Amino acid sequence: TSGIGIVPDSIDISPSRAKAGDVIICSAPIGVHGITILSAREGLNFETNLKSDSAPLNNMIHELVLNIDEIHVLRDPTRGGVSTTLNEIANAAHVEIELDETSIPVPEAVKAASEMLGLDPLYIANEGVVLIILPEKHANDALAILNKYEEGKDAMIIGKIADEGKPSVKMKTLY
Repeated sequence: TSGIGIVPDSIDISPSRAKAGDVIICSAPIGVHGITILSAREGLNFETNLKSDSAPLNNMIHELVLNIDEIHVLRDPTRGGVSTTLNEIANAAHVEIELDETSIPVPEAVKAASEMLGLDPLYIANEGVVLIILPEKHANDALAILNKYEEGKDAMIIGKIADEGKPSVKMKTLY
């Protein structure tokens, strides 16, 4: 990830800013890039049409930052995937993160390949994906902005910052 430009003093986006009452938005389905690259490197022939989701997110994020003044966290879940990134945020902000398993966008092809390889999609590398943490009152506006872009058309809320205190990431499962 790289960025070139000037960040105004009024913008304070940092993993340590996540707080109770915030929601977590994932801009796109996860695991696609990692499974695509793994398949190509290892010569695996999954019967899917997956291709890397690498994409420039600058225009989408620029509009988001211009229109929502309370974005607390923006993170790229490339190395270590969504789980590692959220654990880093939980540790930096000393918060408890609660994910909703049914809301996490994992394509069927990624689920199938992950199951075959014994991998957890939440730890698979992503490109063209951003995690956004902001107050719940801004969630609908953020989703409307993201959904205007091809890179954010499948954006959804995947969890929330449930509490402050002991850093953790928990999953609310179907069971």
